[in-house]
Amino acid sequence: MYVCDLRHFLDLPSDGPAPARNLADQLGEIVRAATAGDPGAAWVSALPCRRRPGRSRCPGRIVVFRSELPAQIEWGCDSCADEGVITGWEGTHFDLREPHPGQHPGASHEVLVSDEVAAALRTLRLLDLECERLVYRSIALGDGVALPADEERLDELVGYLAAEANHVPSRRRQQRLDRALAELSSALREMGA
Repeated sequence: MYVCDLRHFLDLPSDGPAPARNLADQLGEIVRAATAGDPGAAWVSALPCRRRPGRSRCPGRIVVFRSELPAQIEWGCDSCADEGVITGWEGTHFDLREPHPGQHPGASHEVLVSDEVAAALRTLRLLDLECERLVYRSIALGDGVALPADEERLDELVGYLAAEANHVPSRRRQQRLDRALAELSSALREMGA
């Protein structure tokens, strides 16, 4: 079990050890997912497990639970034994809590997307806070990911995705974002029909 204070991972140098940077990235994504949803209930996020038991990718998803008091995040893989507790996340740039908790805007529908699209959305850097909450509030399903979005929020997300796809220097990343854009645009058209 990993027990860590996120503040210890915030100022890692870019030339620091790769395993430490990878762990910091994983913990940051877990905090984003746990703080995008409501506290007090465990749920299966769209985040894949990063363990590789026997050099094979673990098929599991990360289950997150955030308690108010004490302010900590418990997480674990729904397939393997990987688990942990994260403290010291409050007020960091990974903290996506709403200033006034309550009804999530844009959660009236669920849009089913592929795992590839969900992974591409988590790499976007130009999202506003509402869209980032939407991306990390996604719920894993057996055959993909449910994105909780109404037509307005989905349209906003498509706009951010298109903007980043048009300005990315890597051809490979651009192709990945273009595929995600096509899938989300199709879902948006179906929602408006």
